[in-house]
Amino acid sequence: QVHLVESGGGLVQPGGSLRLSCAASGSIFSARPSGWYRQAPGKQRELVAGITSGGSTNYADSVKGRFTISRDDAKNMLYLQMNNLKPEDTAVYYCTYWVYWGQGTQVTVSS
Repeated sequence: QVHLVESGGGLVQPGGSLRLSCAASGSIFSARPSGWYRQAPGKQRELVAGITSGGSTNYADSVKGRFTISRDDAKNMLYLQMNNLKPEDTAVYYCTYWVYWGQGTQVTVSS
């Protein structure tokens, strides 16, 4: 069993930044793909950013150039740096690894 715990969400003004963190219960992120999804109220869950075991990354078009996914294998951590946040980025953000999901962390972008 793998446990993923997200942190770093909160309320931020448009144009601001947040860094989400995901702590894993073991040395896993380098073994299989992982990523970040989000779900806004009334909308389907969508992929925000993904990273392969080899470190290749991909992003949703809506966040390209603003968000960066990274990981620290030594610390068993996955990150999502979010810059120039927009109100439409408001959602619950979930860390994923293979078939496992975290509990989610709320990100609210509002003035």
